[in-house]
Amino acid sequence: MGINKEMDLEANLQIGPTSAGMVRLFVEAEGVEIPLDFEPEEAEEIAEEIRAAAAAAKAVRK
Repeated sequence: MGINKEMDLEANLQIGPTSAGMVRLFVEAEGVEIPLDFEPEEAEEIAEEIRAAAAAAKAVRK
């Protein structure tokens, strides 16, 4: 499986702060739940990577 491979899998993504001061990405798909906790600084780096990927995807569409 790679980042460019299309799949017929549906998943839900929730993002929010935890009571412990972490940022949680919570993924749920086909009965599997995956909580991913990050320090706020790590979450900011991930957000920057998502913004960069979105910009690159927009450039491909043009």
